[in-house]
Amino acid sequence: MVTERPMGLRPMSVESTAIDGLMVIRLKEITDERGTVREFYRQSAFADFALPDLGAFLQINLTESRYGALRGLHGEDMWKLVAIAAGSAFGAYVDGRTESPTYGQVVTVELEVGTQVLLPAGVCNAFQTTSTEGSQYLYAFNAEWVPGMAGVAYCPVDPALGISWPVPVDLDDVAQLSVKDRTAPPFPAR
Repeated sequence: MVTERPMGLRPMSVESTAIDGLMVIRLKEITDERGTVREFYRQSAFADFALPDLGAFLQINLTESRYGALRGLHGEDMWKLVAIAAGSAFGAYVDGRTESPTYGQVVTVELEVGTQVLLPAGVCNAFQTTSTEGSQYLYAFNAEWVPGMAGVAYCPVDPALGISWPVPVDLDDVAQLSVKDRTAPPFPAR
């Protein structure tokens, strides 16, 4: 599916958030009569915006999710660069780093094709698909995921977090929310 975009060049832009080190990135894109080309990652462009050098990506995942599906809230010990490859989603990010000055801060982002979020290690990531045709959510990691690796996981529907998921969540529907995510612990107050 090709989405109509204005012709020409849209430069990359970066905005900081209320979570220390969490950045929302609008990708550089060039659109012509054939469609659009986006730069998913260019180290020199990251350096121009004083973003960290992520080195080589050691793992890249593409998750396909149906409308209303909710995944996460996971904060592994690795940097993540996440983006929507198709469809749309609602992203929620929680600072799970106990030593961070923004510990416990929640940031939400409407995710569409051309928008990325850069997450420091220990910042938790969750998303819910908002497009009726589903979504494809792309993760690029600077480390390989291994069972038992350092990190945290919390229940994404913990009322204390105050995340307003755009699609109502049926806690008993495992096609919408996994048992593992539903039964993850609540976020600990400091």
